[in-house]
Amino acid sequence: MRERRFMQVDVFSSSAFKGNPLAVVVDGEGLSDAQMQAFARWTNLSETTFLLPTTQPGADYRLRIFTPSNELPFAGHPTLGTCHAWLQSGGKPQREGIVIQECAKGLVPIRVDYSNAAAPLAFAAPSSTRKPFTEEQLAAVLAAMGLQRDEIVDCALLDNGPLFWALLLRDPDRVMELVPDSSALYAIRAEVGFAAKYAPQNDALIGRSSREARAFERSAADDASDIEVRVFFNATTTAVEDPITGSFNASFAQWMIDAGHIEAPYVAAQGTCIDRDGRVHVSRDAQGQVWIGGASHTLIQGKVTL
Repeated sequence: MRERRFMQVDVFSSSAFKGNPLAVVVDGEGLSDAQMQAFARWTNLSETTFLLPTTQPGADYRLRIFTPSNELPFAGHPTLGTCHAWLQSGGKPQREGIVIQECAKGLVPIRVDYSNAAAPLAFAAPSSTRKPFTEEQLAAVLAAMGLQRDEIVDCALLDNGPLFWALLLRDPDRVMELVPDSSALYAIRAEVGFAAKYAPQNDALIGRSSREARAFERSAADDASDIEVRVFFNATTTAVEDPITGSFNASFAQWMIDAGHIEAPYVAAQGTCIDRDGRVHVSRDAQGQVWIGGASHTLIQGKVTL
């Protein structure tokens, strides 16, 4: 065991302590799989990452991502948070303005633009596959979430490493009200993300809910949100709501934009129901690449004996 640089980073919020926390072991070289998993279990955060020397040409750093129970090939807030930690620890990218991250999913480009305070870092959303599903499978998911079929505008089963059910609802207020049946969600082993868009700015206010009305009254601030997102995991018989989920927002954005449900750029809010203030900034470049950005803050910095 030896001392290793360690950071804890808050990701996807402009307000410290309102985002998604991430543990980063900056000097991860020499640790075994079992040691990494044990430390991730001990931190008890949704993800813990380990920075390692690269194995692929062109990569600036390599990371491995662990939940308390298993390793992930890719995840969104660990990607932004680890890049933030690497840069804060003195990392220098080979190309100005672009960091190339190596992970089990492959090489992931991350744009660096500190002039954009709301989203100084943004990762290129990795390819996402849309999996086939049956109406019977969908019915089980809807039942677990307490939803009726006619409340759903569209749905998809999305895979960009993690596998998510994605449900687009008609009403933002309904998104905020939902309480899943934890046992039912666990029984079908489903990770579910759902969202609804705020009403268009040019619609009439008459008859709109208070949440929709606030959508019209929002200022033009960088973190004003266009869509409300919630994500539930089924790791135990008690469903866990994720504060902000970069991987879901990445595959969800690709699907929503391709299906014509929303145009980029847009801002997704997440974590509202659990007292977080997540903001995920989604853009799409001229080549069609979707980028997922947000703010990060270093809240703990020191050494860990590992």
